[in-house]
Amino acid sequence: MKTIIESPARLLDNGDMPKVKTKKAAAKRFKITGSGKFKYPRANSVHFLGKKSPKRKMGLRQKGVVDKTNEKAVRMMLPYA
Repeated sequence: MKTIIESPARLLDNGDMPKVKTKKAAAKRFKITGSGKFKYPRANSVHFLGKKSPKRKMGLRQKGVVDKTNEKAVRMMLPYA
């Protein structure tokens, strides 16, 4: 069974103040997929590439998906995603 975690912005849907602020650091790091999951770029893919195998570098090119245990925290940081 798939559970949907409500974001704080959806709880304040009547248009009243205060507005919920987006954490800008998280907004730069995470993008939302069509199914509502959060994806992020992999770490360790920028420098020291000579010592990494081609297979490892190819895997680092793919986006990671936020685990369900951390999804609530990311959704709280990105209330309008």
